[in-house]
Amino acid sequence: MRIDSHQHFWQYDPARDGWIDEEMPVLKRDYLPADLLPELDANGIDAAVAVQAHQSEQETLFLLDLARRYPVIAGVVGWVDLCAPDVRQRLEYFSRFEVLRGFRHIAQSEPDDRFLIRDDFVRGIGCLRSFHFTFDLLVRPRQLPAAVELVENFPDQPFVLDHMAKPFVKTNQIDGWASDIRRLAAYPRVSCKLSGLITEADWRSWRADDFRPYLDVVFEAFGTDRLMFGSDWPVCLLAGTYTQVTELIAGYISNRPDREKSNLFGRNAFNFYDLKAMANGSGSH
Repeated sequence: MRIDSHQHFWQYDPARDGWIDEEMPVLKRDYLPADLLPELDANGIDAAVAVQAHQSEQETLFLLDLARRYPVIAGVVGWVDLCAPDVRQRLEYFSRFEVLRGFRHIAQSEPDDRFLIRDDFVRGIGCLRSFHFTFDLLVRPRQLPAAVELVENFPDQPFVLDHMAKPFVKTNQIDGWASDIRRLAAYPRVSCKLSGLITEADWRSWRADDFRPYLDVVFEAFGTDRLMFGSDWPVCLLAGTYTQVTELIAGYISNRPDREKSNLFGRNAFNFYDLKAMANGSGSH
């Protein structure tokens, strides 16, 4: 099975989706499964993991409803207030949905670069494992040190780094990011998504070679058993097509063994998110 480990759906709301600014007109519309299906078919992708784009439980329920109606959504990464006093009760409620595999917080937008290791947030992260939930780390390079501290505290919690922590592709900076990536990858329960890269480059003039130094780092640090392809559709449309994103990663690994290609384009995501729902054809119970 070929799996896209990272994409989004939304019904565009200008008030709610304020992050979509005037430079992003292509994103100012609804993006729903009917829009994604032709892209998956054209690129030989069998299933996708839908990841939250808005921080509310309503967003989580929206994605769960889509997954119920569209079996191609093999897993959902939702949002819950991990800082809330009743977080354990909320996780218990959400644990009834088999297709819900984990949660994410948009830490990249937090003004405090050490938000991930605040006491209340750490308490919430500590509740995830007992419900078999994963956690997606969405951070920028300056927040990687806090991410390292967080995962150090939870060696048994499965984490996945979204978008390779958004390296500075546009300005060719790599050193500080690379050293922090290696520190994070030293923890064996941390994986990394090969996603969100083209939007960190020059949207109009990027070339595949621009990403090679950054991909070299994550392949060396994580190995091919902890990396997974993700399109970041529809956000990727700011800088390219779904097919271009797919071909970028396929081209980079073109000389690697078939087993590694299968891992990167499906098996690793299947294993990380434990996508039983896709295997048995059920969405929730």
